[in-house]
Formats: sequence, structure tokens, C-alpha cells
Amino acid sequence: MKRCRIVVLMLLSNFILTGSVFAAEIWVSPKGSDKNSGTQQQPLATVAMALRKARELRRLNDEPIKGGIYIKVLAGVYQLAEPLFVRPEDSGTADSPTIIEGEGIGKTVLSGGVTVTGWRKVNTVIPGLPAEAKGKVWEVDAPMIGDEPLQFRQLWVNNVKAIRARDTDAPVMNRILSWDHKTETCIIPSAASLDASHISGMEMFIHQWWAIAILRVKAVKVMGDSARLSFYQPESRIQSEHPWPAPWISKKTGNSAFYLSNAIGFLNHPGEWYHDRVANKIYYIPRKGEDLQTAIVAVPELETLVKMEGTLDRPVNYFGFKNISFEHSSWLRPSKEGLVPHQAGMYMLDAYKLKVPGTPDKKGLENQAWVGRPKAAVEVAYASHIAFDGCGFEHMASTGLDFKRGMHNDVVKGCLFKDIGGTAVLDGIYSDEAQEVHLPYNPTDKREICTNDTIANNLIIDATNEDWGCVGIGAGYVKGISITHNEVCDVNYTGISMGWGWTKTINAMSDNRIMANKIHHYARNMYDVAGIYTLSAQPGSVISNNYVDSIYKAPYAHDPQHWFYLYTDEGSSYITLKNNWCPADKFLKNANGPGNVWENNGPQVDVVIKNAAGLEVPYRYLFQYRSINRDNRPINHKTE
Repeated sequence: MKRCRIVVLMLLSNFILTGSVFAAEIWVSPKGSDKNSGTQQQPLATVAMALRKARELRRLNDEPIKGGIYIKVLAGVYQLAEPLFVRPEDSGTADSPTIIEGEGIGKTVLSGGVTVTGWRKVNTVIPGLPAEAKGKVWEVDAPMIGDEPLQFRQLWVNNVKAIRARDTDAPVMNRILSWDHKTETCIIPSAASLDASHISGMEMFIHQWWAIAILRVKAVKVMGDSARLSFYQPESRIQSEHPWPAPWISKKTGNSAFYLSNAIGFLNHPGEWYHDRVANKIYYIPRKGEDLQTAIVAVPELETLVKMEGTLDRPVNYFGFKNISFEHSSWLRPSKEGLVPHQAGMYMLDAYKLKVPGTPDKKGLENQAWVGRPKAAVEVAYASHIAFDGCGFEHMASTGLDFKRGMHNDVVKGCLFKDIGGTAVLDGIYSDEAQEVHLPYNPTDKREICTNDTIANNLIIDATNEDWGCVGIGAGYVKGISITHNEVCDVNYTGISMGWGWTKTINAMSDNRIMANKIHHYARNMYDVAGIYTLSAQPGSVISNNYVDSIYKAPYAHDPQHWFYLYTDEGSSYITLKNNWCPADKFLKNANGPGNVWENNGPQVDVVIKNAAGLEVPYRYLFQYRSINRDNRPINHKTE
């Protein structure tokens, strides 16, 4: 009898500690302490400590972990001081996964931001402030990290992004007058707000074909009704040397549009802010209804909130996040080195036109480029069976979620991607920094290739809102990817882009699927675009049963007619496109390779296929986060 009582007490103790005799549970609460045991009654304070405890359970192979380890994170905002790093030692198994589980989108939040408090009305003279802004500006001491001022490019008031002070009110932009490639300078119309004595930190945002560039202004020379801008290196050289996309000069459709930002002389409208890095003060003009004494104001500190990385021989396996929100990420490259993207957000490290054409893959190619990859709020590499289920990705400066390389059999489903500065979801290698972008990628070790990943039933809205040339979902050199039943809307360029390399040479890509997605209200600002866009040879790949509609009339497009619903671009080969609904037969097949099949695409596609595209019924709870074309921008309804 005594022995039976001991066994019962041991089982009961195990149940209290783990919540189940079949799985271990570790609890985290905003009211917890990392000195606690991690039970529901004595929760920890941080997910990092919970992950460490889970790692120890794995190391010791404790009996409770046979059914998995569940890190239960209660509702609240958890501000991260450093990225949460998931390592191979944190791996689970098929029967015993490790899951970090919260209470839902917007409820359990891992934040890379810093809260800014102590706002006060400005009652002193601010040199350079426009006269119309006097009496309307509030200020606060900007955050310090250690003994260094925090550098940041975004500010959110009650989770609504504020506008970095700019010379024109969005969406209005001016047009450049000319670009001098030899002197690496630009001539623009002069304006009263362009004060050459207050240009510290000023940037130029320029629209060019299918990409933008962000250039740090080094000097301004006012010349009557015009001004000459020069820029810092390295972006000055790259911007003036690279041939595609270059600044657009056209009497017919207008020169490249631009705006200037981040100068005190531009701070004159509600919702605008400016960070004086010398005085380390933030200035802001509140919007109607905002009370800065009660508002929650946040700026981002971390570029990456979660980093999950293994190696080829020791990947991270069977790990997941469920019902967790990731919020407030930073990206500082534009502030430190400028930003000159090539395409889909991949930024140029070097690029120039060849005097003698020809590369190993293309005898007639006239340009070369090497690119870098933007930072992401959540970065994953060398991992398999990784899951993001019902998670939120919001208020991010660059990419939301990035499956960088060496990923296999992973799933992203039922997630919200909203207010994303760059691409919402990236998957697969594009070009390594050491590989020229036009060379086909096909590694000897096939484990490098992202294979059999699934991106399904996610809502992507208001992505690409800082780098307009990014995309909703971007897939590089991937194999067996399944992109299905997603809804992508309110993006500035392409909805779903798959492929890289501009080559019909057989490469790492094959057997990909883009099916039953709903893409609408896209190309808000950039053309040479489509709802679905492909590059390069992809044997066995299928694009079918998708819905593509409602492309914006981009106000500053280099060519107002150069937009499409489906677009197979250079080198696209061995791809089948069938049963895709769109309101007109407006497609482009540009310099395609062999083996493409086009079958039954356009307005005649069965209404059953049209209506089945997008989120499936169990995931339509995401509709509550959908707000489309709030400022009623015009739509292209025909092929005019």
C-alpha cells in the first residue's frame, strides 16, 4: 500500500509540473520570475529562460518530454533585449516536438521595440522648424542603449506607424529634373522647405521602374529654382553605375518621382516625426485624437527578434511557434549604407554595366550585380519540420519571416502579416553575396536547397510599405514549395514572386506549386509587375486555380501600361499555368525558355475555382484584420 501511494504521488507531482503525464510544460508570464521553477503556479518571466529549461530537459532526456515540450506563454508584451536564439540542442522529434505557444495574435507578443515615455509640449525654439509647426510639436528624450543613443527609422503611436518627416504629403511626390551618372548627382526642383543648412540625416527616396532607392544626402547646392544633390558612398556609386533599374527620364510619362525625408524643415503635419540625433530628441506632431501622455509610443531596437539556425549536419528539427505575435523590428542598413535594391528587395552590394558583354551563363549579358539579403524579424536556416501556426507578424521594418536556406518540410499557416516594411515571407536562397545574380544556382549538396516547404492560408496585407519593390511572398531557388490558399493584398509591387537568376539553364528549382491564392489590390506604386511573377527554369512547376484582380493605378509608374495579372519573365521554363482567374487576358511572356504550358487563364475560368481561392473556411478568422484600399486609390479595371 505504501509503495502504491508513493507511485501515485510521483505521478501527481509529474502532472502538476508538466500539465500532462505525456508532455512537459514550462510556463511564462509577464508577472513571473526567471528564478521560479517554470510551473503554472511559478511561471518564468522570459521565453529565453523557458527555452533554456527545455534544452536541459532534452539534454537529460527526462521522461516527461516523450510527448513533447510545450512552453506556455501567457498574454502580455515581452520586450526582448536580444534575439531569441533557437539552436540544434533545442530540437524535438516527430513524437516529441518543442512548441512555444501563446494566447493568440496581438495577445502574446514578443517585441523588439522600446517604449518611449515622458512626452512634453515644446516651448523653446527649434532651429529649422517650419513656422507653421510652431506650437504643435511635442518632444521626448530618445532612448539610450547603454551609453549610446538608439538609432531607429520607425516610430509607432498606439501601433499606428508615424511618418518620418518628408517634404511632400504622401502619396504626392516630386519629379527629378535629371541624373548625372558621371558626377553621381541629381538635379531636383528647389523648394522653400529645402534648407541646405539643416540636412544632417536627410534622405532621398526615389522611384525607378520596379524598385526604389534610399540615398543618404551628403550635400545640397541650391541653384535658384533647382538644387543639386550629392550622396554618400557606397550607395552613390552603385546608384549611378548600375543599369537596371536606373532613374527614369521620359518626356512622355515623366521622370522618376522622389521625396526627401528626415529633416527638421519637413516637420509640419500631424503624424510626422523627426529624430534629432545630436540632441537625441524625438519631435512629433500628434494626429487628431492622440494624447501623448497616455499613448503607447514604440521605436524598434532589434533587427531580428528570433534567430533559429542549425548546420547542414546538425539542423534544428521539429520546433514550432503557435499563437505568438512578433512585433516591432528594425532595419538600419538604409541609415548606415543606403539602399539600392536590385529586385524583390535584394539590395545591390556592387553593380555595373560591362564594357564587353558576356558572362558564363549569358554571352550577351551587359550587366553584373551582387546582392545582399535584407534582415528579417524572424530568421530560420538549416532546419526541418519547423512550424509557425496562427502567429502574427506586425510593425516590422523589413522582412517578416525568412526561411533563408537549408529548410525542409516546414509549414507557415494561419498567420497574419501586416504593416511589414519589406517582404512578408521569404523562402529559399536568392544569390549569395559571392555569386553574381544571373548565374544559375545548383549546389552539389542538395541539403542547401529549401525543399517541400508549405506556405498556406496566411493573410498578407500592407506589406512592402517601406521598400516598395519587395513582394508579398517571395521564393528564390526552391524545390517542391507549396504556396496555397493565401490572401495577398495592399502591396506596392508583386503579390507572389517565384524564382531568381534570369536563366533558362536548369538549376535548383523544380516541382513548385502556387495554387488557389487570392491576390488583389497589388502594384500600389511599382509596375513591371504581376499578381504572380516567375523567373528561370522550374521543371514540373504548376501555377493554377489562383484569383488575381484589382491592380492599382500606380501614380508614378514609368510605363502606365506595363502591368499584368500573370508574368513569366526571363528564362521562365517548364512551368504550367492553368485555370487562373483574372478579369482580362493581360499576361506577359518575356524572353521565356522552353516547355511552358498556358491553359485556360482569364475571365472564362469557372466561378467555382474563382470563389475557392484564398483563405479556407477554418482560417477566415483572419478577415478581422483586413482593411483594403483605405484611401480609395483608383483601380485598373480594364486593359487600358
